[in-house]
Amino acid sequence: MSSESKNYGKLYLIPVSLGESDPNKVFPLLNEKIIDSIEDFIVENEKSARRFIKQILPEKSQQSLKLKGLNKFTDPADIPSFLDAAKDGRNMGLLTEAGCPGVADPGAEIVKLAHRYGIKVVPLVGPSSILLAMMASGMNGQSFTFHGYLPIDKKDRKNELKFLERISLEKNQAQIFIETPYRNMKFLEDLINTLHPTTRICVACDLTLPNEFIKTATASEWKNIKTDLHKRPAIFIIQKDL
Repeated sequence: MSSESKNYGKLYLIPVSLGESDPNKVFPLLNEKIIDSIEDFIVENEKSARRFIKQILPEKSQQSLKLKGLNKFTDPADIPSFLDAAKDGRNMGLLTEAGCPGVADPGAEIVKLAHRYGIKVVPLVGPSSILLAMMASGMNGQSFTFHGYLPIDKKDRKNELKFLERISLEKNQAQIFIETPYRNMKFLEDLINTLHPTTRICVACDLTLPNEFIKTATASEWKNIKTDLHKRPAIFIIQKDL
């Protein structure tokens, strides 16, 4: 049976900013109108979600918001009930901590449930650091893989980087990573010292923010580039060319 025939509400996937920025320069007006019409939200962090909603709609009542937290502290047994408001016919919103829900984000579990229940899923336009970095990297946008975090162990990380570098060459495929911001400089150092000197490395940092930094250069060239990535959200992309 379709969601329309059940009179279910919709699940809106609502992107948030990647840092402190003017929302009017990042989000379309439609997002504001949809957020204004919703009271039931599934969020990764209640405090930051409330701050984002207040930034978008300062006049919206915070007391009327009904927020359910989806994070590492959430009891898995509670998750199936998170979409009860949509089953009751009310539209809901899903917010992540940064960027787009469901992309490198626990919200994917909610989206999977929405499809299972027959609830219409509506993704809204907003910034994805992964796609923005890929767009600006100059690497193969036809074929790329996002790996998230690499192993912390130095030997395991080196072996994984060498393996993925080889894959990037064999498949002509860009390889995308993230790192805990306070380890960014060490990760860039590992890339420079582990990869072949001609392998290209893109660093995209503080995307959409005033101090945005995007640079693609070979591992050899990066040895002469000075930049401070400490505690700044960053995306790293590598690709070895023929």
